[in-house]
Amino acid sequence: MALREQWAETAMGVVVLALAGGFLTYSLSVGGVSTKRGNYEISAKFGEAGSLAPGAAVSVAGVKVGTVSQVTLEPKTYLAVAKLSIDPTVKLPADSTAKITSDGLLGGAHIAIAPGASLDDLKPGGEIENTQGAVDIFGLIGSVIRPQGGGSSGATGSTSAPAPAASQPAESY
Repeated sequence: MALREQWAETAMGVVVLALAGGFLTYSLSVGGVSTKRGNYEISAKFGEAGSLAPGAAVSVAGVKVGTVSQVTLEPKTYLAVAKLSIDPTVKLPADSTAKITSDGLLGGAHIAIAPGASLDDLKPGGEIENTQGAVDIFGLIGSVIRPQGGGSSGATGSTSAPAPAASQPAESY
């Protein structure tokens, strides 16, 4: 009886492992993780990377053409350096522009590339020089709701300046 139970447990373990492997394969294919080799790498430097992370999509005209393979900090300039793995069938002009955009208000980030007009293509290992970093949405909203620094004193000064001007003509009559 004990031998029969061991075989049943072993068979159940094999079934569980096979299902786990199937789910892993399915999740990698649906998640867009590419096992395709032969992509070429280019880089782009950004002043603000935001929530950009390895695995994020790189798109041209809304079509995914690659992924972010690495995001690091350049120690001398303190710029975020993103390494982009691009499909070899996509040739990007040398004067292309890369911009970090968000997937939604609370979503992750991806890189959108706007192709330039140059006749020369970016070579493997090349760098996109025209970049725009991530925009801090919550920082913008906070600055509109609660202006600080020179913005609030300028606004107060401009609203109080017309009041004396309006009262002076009233007194001259």
